Amino acid sequence: MAEDRRTRRTRRALRDALVALILERGYTGLTVEDIAERADVARATFYSHYRDKDDLFTKVTGDLLRELDERLHPLAEETGTGFTGKPLLELFRHAEEERDLYRVILRGEGDGKALRTFGDESVRRVAAVFTARAEHSRVAPRIPADLLARAWVGEQLAVLHWWLEQDTPPMPAAEAARMLLDLAIHGRYWASGLTPPAS
Repeated sequence: MAEDRRTRRTRRALRDALVALILERGYTGLTVEDIAERADVARATFYSHYRDKDDLFTKVTGDLLRELDERLHPLAEETGTGFTGKPLLELFRHAEEERDLYRVILRGEGDGKALRTFGDESVRRVAAVFTARAEHSRVAPRIPADLLARAWVGEQLAVLHWWLEQDTPPMPAAEAARMLLDLAIHGRYWASGLTPPAS
């Protein structure tokens, strides 16, 4: 038990060191020595957990995705309730809690690998929800689920990136999520003010 706690503390320290250093200096020039020194652990300790900084970043990204999936999974089961906006709001709340790590990923640090992983996993999850929703409603999508999911996730990540990079968020998470939901439901033409608001 003590060993597990120590391992978790060490991994958390290495994760925090990686994220802080990327925000300060960027990913490319970082070394294992830099990360270990910031985390206050020996290099040998780093290597007992990770092969290199790429391995650390990959695992940190994977952990974030698993945590997000755990939070979104119960909401995805509400297939028959239509577009509730709950998963989108949960994404924004999670990003608010893990702001620095999301910023690092959404900036495309590490040759964009973490961003691609995050985006692809999000598309996979969203496409499954869209497909299940269409089947539940007995409708045929006019656009393939994968393309719909990519468009939806692309919008989310672009807005999320912009929202997180502000010194002070320009609006609360709930408001940003609501606006994106309105855009998804009513479309860009409506959002541009070219049609009357939906009643």
